[in-house]
Amino acid sequence: MSLLADRATALAPRRILIVRLSALGDVVLSSGLIPALKARWPEARLSWLVDAPAAPLLAHNPRLDELLVLPLGQWKQLWRSGRRLEAWRAFRTWARELRARQFDLVLDPQGLLKSGLCGWFSGAPLRVSLWPREGNQLFVHDCVRPAIPPGPERIISFEYRALAAAVGAMDFQLDLAVGEAPRLRAAQILQEAGIGARPVVILAPFTTRPQKHWVEERWPMLAAALWDAGYQPVILGGPGDRAAAERMASQEARLVNLAGRLKLDETVAAIAQAQLLIGVDTGLTHMGIALGLPTIALFGSTAPYLHAGTPRVQVLYKALPCSPCHRAPTCGGQFDCMKQISVAEVMTAAAQVT
Repeated sequence: MSLLADRATALAPRRILIVRLSALGDVVLSSGLIPALKARWPEARLSWLVDAPAAPLLAHNPRLDELLVLPLGQWKQLWRSGRRLEAWRAFRTWARELRARQFDLVLDPQGLLKSGLCGWFSGAPLRVSLWPREGNQLFVHDCVRPAIPPGPERIISFEYRALAAAVGAMDFQLDLAVGEAPRLRAAQILQEAGIGARPVVILAPFTTRPQKHWVEERWPMLAAALWDAGYQPVILGGPGDRAAAERMASQEARLVNLAGRLKLDETVAAIAQAQLLIGVDTGLTHMGIALGLPTIALFGSTAPYLHAGTPRVQVLYKALPCSPCHRAPTCGGQFDCMKQISVAEVMTAAAQVT
């Protein structure tokens, strides 16, 4: 056991705080901290501090004792409207209430300045961050900097697993719960869309960076191939994805377009009711993996997790000399790493995971 794990063990924490404020996919990928910490300290009260947009991902989890939502939007609104003294008072009240919870251990899997500050405001006697950036290390007692494993060993959430292991919590498995009300609402929307007895395959083509996208014209082609294989293809996405989803659906009439129609927790519920998910490096794809759904992940510009420890997940990734380029592609918008993934290859992978 490491020195940090020994220190955490000696502390015997009664109140633990996870600070992962965003983004959606990373909240899902770090959700394995919940069962890991609960297994290590079953009597401890476990809280999670998160930004409002990602809160629905955690709101229905019965293994989480408390969900705290950072009211950053409220503070910004007060500040921008000129009510700066009121903003300062609201922040000071929040910080006082956070400290009053008397957390013993804070895990900061985000490793940014704002997450480090949140942990620091808690006053916890042991605060540990992952891959600190932006001066985060100034606000914690220890940092975990795991080496990136070789490709074949790069399991999903390897960095968050390393953070859990550093404090002696080993039982890491992604933990995404479905709420009853979102489940009923998702089922209603799927029924209203005319989805019948065919097994549903969720398509998740959208993410924030164009270099992570698969070729748009191939999604309708994939939908047609999935229909011919007996599936009902359904496209999911957020409100900002509606235009692109409509373009795709206009090219394949059997593709049901639900982009922008479901809230975040309803999206989780809809994925849970499907039989297969195919998506790019985006939060919805991670949700499929977390829910135990057979999943095909199409990766290119990002350094992918090459396996999930289960044959129900396949990662399709072309390791070109320029890959992974992350946020600095050198291909001039060609995105050859994604173009080399064919519809036939995706269909073969789908047959293997189902």
